[in-house]
Amino acid sequence: MIHEILPVGLLQCNCSIFGDEQTREAIVVDPGGNIGEIESILERHGLRVKAIVITHAHIDHVAGAKLLKENTNAPVYMNPSDQESLTMLDVQARWLGVAPPERVDVDMDARDSVSLRLNEAEFHVMETPGHTPGSISLYIPTERKLVAGDTLFKDSIGRTDLPGGDSWQILSSIKTRLLLLPDETVVVPGHGALTTIGREKECNPFLRGL
Repeated sequence: MIHEILPVGLLQCNCSIFGDEQTREAIVVDPGGNIGEIESILERHGLRVKAIVITHAHIDHVAGAKLLKENTNAPVYMNPSDQESLTMLDVQARWLGVAPPERVDVDMDARDSVSLRLNEAEFHVMETPGHTPGSISLYIPTERKLVAGDTLFKDSIGRTDLPGGDSWQILSSIKTRLLLLPDETVVVPGHGALTTIGREKECNPFLRGL
C-alpha cells in the first residue's frame, strides 16, 4: 500500500494519499490545500482518485476539496453532522484572515456503517465526534493505521473551544472507539507527528484516568 502524508495549507494539515499498487486506485483524505502537490504525488505513482474523504469540515481540512473533486471527478465523503460547518467556510476564513475557499458538494455520507476499499484493504469509517459534531476517523486494519483527523494527537487531543466542540464527547469518542484499537495501530493525526494507540494510552496527559 502506498501511503504518503503531505502537510498542506496555512495550518499544515496532514493530507493522506493512499494508493494500491495493483489497481492504481487512490483515496485522498483531508485535501486542505496544495492541490498541485497532491496531484504530483498521484501522477508520480500513476494513481487515479476513487474517493475524497473529509474527516471534519474545518477550513484547513477541506479548502482544496472542491478543486481536487473537479480535477478527478471523485466523490466526496463527509459526515452530515458537519454540514453546518461546511456552510460557514467564509466565517472560518475570517478567523484566519484568509480568502474563503469554494465550498465542495458532498456526495456520500461518512457514517459508521460505511467502508471504502482499495483492493483488499478496507477503510472503516468511525464516527468520533467532539472536535466537531461530525468528526470521523478512518481505520485500516490491514495496514494497522488510523487516520484520526483532529480527534487524537501525539500527547494531545483535538481542541473543543470552537463552535460545535464538546470536551466530554471527544474524550468519550477516544475512550469508546479509538483506545479499543490494537496498541500497535499507527495514528496519523490531523497535524503533527505520527504516534500509536499504545503510546497515547501510556503518555498522553489528556487520557489519564480513561
